[in-house]
Amino acid sequence: MPLPSHVSAARQPTRAFDTDFTPEPHDPYSLKHSEYGFCDNEQHRTTSKHMEGTSLRASDEEPSIWIYLGTYISYALLICIGHLRDFFGKLMFPGDYTHLKPNEGYAPLFSDFDSFYTRRLKTRIDDLFARPITSVAARTATLLDRTSANFNASFTFTGETTQALNVSSYNYLGFAQSRGACADQAESTVLKFGISSAGARGDVGGNDLHVQAERLMAAFLGAEDCMIVATGFATNSTNLPALVSKGCLVISDELNHSSIRFGARLSGAMVRQYKHNDMDDLEGLLRECVSQGQPRTHRPWKKILIVVEGLYSMEGTLVDLPRILELKDIYKFYLYIDEAHSIGALGPRGRGVCDYFNVDPRRVDILMGTFTKSFGAAGGYIAGSHSLIASLRLASHSDNYAEAMPPPIVSQIITSTGSIMGPSSFQYCPSLASLPAHLMDGRQGTDRLRRLAFNCRYLNGGLKKLGFIVFGHRDSPIVPMLVYAPGKFGPFSRLMLERHKIIVVVVAYPATPLVSGRVRFCVSAAHTKDDLDQLLRAVDDVGGILGLKLAPHGNRMDIEEVIATGVEMVRESEIEL
Repeated sequence: MPLPSHVSAARQPTRAFDTDFTPEPHDPYSLKHSEYGFCDNEQHRTTSKHMEGTSLRASDEEPSIWIYLGTYISYALLICIGHLRDFFGKLMFPGDYTHLKPNEGYAPLFSDFDSFYTRRLKTRIDDLFARPITSVAARTATLLDRTSANFNASFTFTGETTQALNVSSYNYLGFAQSRGACADQAESTVLKFGISSAGARGDVGGNDLHVQAERLMAAFLGAEDCMIVATGFATNSTNLPALVSKGCLVISDELNHSSIRFGARLSGAMVRQYKHNDMDDLEGLLRECVSQGQPRTHRPWKKILIVVEGLYSMEGTLVDLPRILELKDIYKFYLYIDEAHSIGALGPRGRGVCDYFNVDPRRVDILMGTFTKSFGAAGGYIAGSHSLIASLRLASHSDNYAEAMPPPIVSQIITSTGSIMGPSSFQYCPSLASLPAHLMDGRQGTDRLRRLAFNCRYLNGGLKKLGFIVFGHRDSPIVPMLVYAPGKFGPFSRLMLERHKIIVVVVAYPATPLVSGRVRFCVSAAHTKDDLDQLLRAVDDVGGILGLKLAPHGNRMDIEEVIATGVEMVRESEIEL
């Protein structure tokens, strides 16, 4: 799928998504606003914190049984049609199936059965995925337009672009920007350190930036020590095997990320699962495992490690941390929290679920997170006691065998984290004191946190008022809206882009249960209330066309009423409990 040279040569400068926005004289194409929306209305701010009595369930709404039945029937029809197409295709076009059959003594590289879902169900909507962009994935994104003449088997670029509102990227605090102090600092880091670390931390791949970043993150998290890793997936998959082994027990939430599952399997430890966020089920499992011990021998477990996520990326639900800590005091297990989506996005100070629930972070044994979602960077971290981190530096494959995090990425982490912490960050990274005062006095970081908190509550509440079934917690920057029927995924995403110039992500099996496919809106501090007003109007329009207002309970409101009362709705959420 090559990109013709004339595409980039003929491309027009990026303009702001808002046609009525007057650009600043020194920013004629309004790039700043297109990446981080201008909003000076203090009413569009709130604080992310736990309110006693707030439900941590995914949703209190369920559609009628007919919706589930229709969804199963839809998948059954798609599967039957797919098998018919395969049957006639193998008869009429055998050359298209050679990679699924033995050929010249070689076994097929892919299984016919295993690839059926991809070929006959996913390919139908492949135009919704992997959309290439030619801009920062910020408040807006500029798509490279493409078409397909062979039913999404391949795509051809048209040479044109479309700028659209972006509610599909992980950019919670809006640090994904191509200009500003963070970007300038990363650029100067390239000039000093280059692009690559050119080695593992255990060799000569580390530099003073890595040391400063680890000290800064340890202070930010309230931990004794911290270790940064070049990729988020490897942070889980290579460090879990260094923590547990044969004879140990890992208890995992059933909806934990695949990197956690992969790392747990690699470790050789026994793995048990409990129902998502169900503390009663977890306690029952703990009682069984503690009383029975290891299989066959019934010897005590060497150690028990419970692994949870702070914020679950497909459900938008928060971990019931207070209850888990109560169980921890009783059953004496180790607690590992993956804060990939919650660090930076939750809590009055943006320091994750411990900050959100006002819990001492040192009560959690292992704090893990990534820099991708809230910091505009890449990679991940593991934080905990000095002894824990010292052991991981020796035993973790990611620290000993993988290349260290590239210097410009480390620079982005330091600058973005410093802007959230404010002047207290200077003692860990003295160079931050030379950055612009408006960035490093903590006001900008706090403002980003408060904008994100408002946007989360407004979008979540607005969709519910319109009659859609929405999963997740009201303070979650991930807002899943249930679609159910597989035949509606494609029309929803395409209509949102074609009619309203909004990029959305649809998620279906195997990332979700078969009958609960959804649209997943990713909220950012870069979005303004006007952006979310436009999003709500678009979802109301397209959702009405496709019949997605499936919530059986509650008083529905008109779209204009939802928008007019949005600020009041958020204010009520601050005191309702």
